[in-house]
Amino acid sequence: MRCHRFFMSTASILALVLPTLALGNESLPGSSHLEEIHVTATRTEKSAVSIPIKVNVFDETEIRLQQTLSTSPTEMLSKLVPSFSPGRQKLTGSGESFRGRRPLYLIDGVPQSNPLRDGRRDGFTIDPEVIERIEVVFGANAIQGLGATGGIVNYVTVSAPESGDLVQRASVSLTINDDFDNEGFGFRTHYSAAKKIGQFDVLGSISFESRGLQFDGKNRAIAVDNVQGDIADSDSRNFFAKLGWEPDDVQRVEFMFNDFRLAQDGDFESIDGDRDLGIPAQSVKGTPEGDLPVNDVTTMSLSYRNGDVAGGVLSAQIYYQDFSALFGGGIFGTFQDPAIAPVGTLFDQSENNSEKIGSRLTFARNDIADSGVDLITGFDILRDKTFQRLAQTDRNWVPVTKFINYAPFAQIDVNRIEMLSLSGGLRWEFAELKVPDFTTLAGNRDDFQPVAVEGGSPSFDEPLFNLGAVFSPTDDVRIYTSYAEAYSMPDVGRVLRSISEAGTSVDDFLNLAPIKTDNLEFGGAWSTDLGEIAVTYFESTSGFGSRLVANADGIFEVRRQATKTKGWEISGKLAPTSWLKVQAAYAILDGSFDGDGDGQRESDLGAADIASDRLNVALDITPESRFSGRIQSFTFFDKTFRDGTGAQTARFDGYTVVDASITADLEPVTVTFSVANLFDKTYITYFSQAATNRNDRYFAGTGRTFTLRAAARF
Repeated sequence: MRCHRFFMSTASILALVLPTLALGNESLPGSSHLEEIHVTATRTEKSAVSIPIKVNVFDETEIRLQQTLSTSPTEMLSKLVPSFSPGRQKLTGSGESFRGRRPLYLIDGVPQSNPLRDGRRDGFTIDPEVIERIEVVFGANAIQGLGATGGIVNYVTVSAPESGDLVQRASVSLTINDDFDNEGFGFRTHYSAAKKIGQFDVLGSISFESRGLQFDGKNRAIAVDNVQGDIADSDSRNFFAKLGWEPDDVQRVEFMFNDFRLAQDGDFESIDGDRDLGIPAQSVKGTPEGDLPVNDVTTMSLSYRNGDVAGGVLSAQIYYQDFSALFGGGIFGTFQDPAIAPVGTLFDQSENNSEKIGSRLTFARNDIADSGVDLITGFDILRDKTFQRLAQTDRNWVPVTKFINYAPFAQIDVNRIEMLSLSGGLRWEFAELKVPDFTTLAGNRDDFQPVAVEGGSPSFDEPLFNLGAVFSPTDDVRIYTSYAEAYSMPDVGRVLRSISEAGTSVDDFLNLAPIKTDNLEFGGAWSTDLGEIAVTYFESTSGFGSRLVANADGIFEVRRQATKTKGWEISGKLAPTSWLKVQAAYAILDGSFDGDGDGQRESDLGAADIASDRLNVALDITPESRFSGRIQSFTFFDKTFRDGTGAQTARFDGYTVVDASITADLEPVTVTFSVANLFDKTYITYFSQAATNRNDRYFAGTGRTFTLRAAARF
């Protein structure tokens, strides 16, 4: 049945797109030949052909195009990578997953995650205008340290040109729904300048965006999520700078600074939808109660690289991040305290605050003593301080918690045998969590009695292994397999804030134990002058995993249960002519967990933890003229979720969305006109259908939307 659906869906999508082949663009997602791709997310720059895991790299052309077709960076990733869950089209990434696990987001190698209180805002901490390349490494791995149970997403930022010329970039974009409603109007503008002067180079950038409402396929104003945070009805700005110094041919010092802030305007309130009648939640004019949701993130790094140290390359980086995420509020049961106000009347809202300081030291040497052995070794340190407060009453929901993590690692690649490359490594994680004595919120219990919790300093140490092999019998064939372990923390803040039992001690609280994930992967790729086909199978297991389950207030809580995800990723590229490129990618995903503790994973993972099956199709037309175009289609297949008894717990009704774009190169100006949701499909998003039963979370997806972007480089 699944294969039948796959071929039927492929045929239907091609029937839609073939009449419009005049639309396309210059490149397909990840269209570079594998041997030409180099990635830095693996700690040193390596050719992807030598890495025994799946890797995608998306260039600046692709990023600029997807900017005009996506509501957020996470939706952009969802469109580029089929095993990403469908984007929620909101500020929060709660419920967005990668291969059924959490991705680790990086900016130039700096982690954006907040391991102690994951508010799922880490996917939107930088403006896409300053991203030059996106490196996506699939599957669990520990090379970057804490996190990456689903994979790594590394945003590589723009740099000054080597030529020494002054290079300036400017762009402006206008966005509107197809009904041309004034409330749906949005615009963005960006300017950057870069120049290399002798041994020094400098780049500066500023971006601003004002977003209007989003409208569904029936031109209804989609409800603004004033609790978790939204992209609609918001303003954002981004300041970015990069300074470099190269005292000689082998050394470079670089400082990177990025300051991102997104705040909702607060011009609209939402009215609940009705699931039974199929009516989505909608926006109406009004002023939400409390302070407006905000993402405010500052990231800095200072890096040093020396290409001639003991015959190898030494690189070091220190980084700092100040992360603040204010959520909207409500009269939630958890927030009630009769000592402050009568039960059922107290409005409050929460704010996550996290401060990270870390360092990464890496040394790499190739072909040691002509042995064919490459070595990468290093040492990482991370200190994270996190708390979550209630902004209206200044209560701490999560106490000031500190996490100290350090890890030495070593990785060896062996290239002695022709056609075969072997790799293996070990990373040893040492971590300590410091939690002070604290008192829980009164609303954690039905009797509204606060609970005193004894603090503690639980510590963990965990060796994490990886093994891999790449077999290349010809230049056109690549077969690989790998086993890798990754390590992450459960959402410690969620665990601590939900304690309700008196006499609890942090040192004895099992739910704070770390999550170790094992990833097994097999894959292969075959390429010719006309195109390429690739197939990957993966399994990811965790004996003591972590799931998110919504309570009565819709607030997600952590459940520690054994979990497993597995799936197939199939992709193909075809370039029958110099002006036509076609790409298709299909992801089949499955997840299960042990809901009753009997050692058997009998229940389906929910939509908050794993995506539906997906088919992506894209066609590019690049004739020898000033015009080029793209049409892309995304089909999300039906999915039914069942518990251990076979009873249905949730259902997702799939849908297909088609985007189109045309670009005119009017040097030095490039003009792009894009239409997201070309056929104005009316649908309810994946998360809203299957991950929650709340009527106020019953959000429709964005209908047909027009974007006009003009950009110049001079």
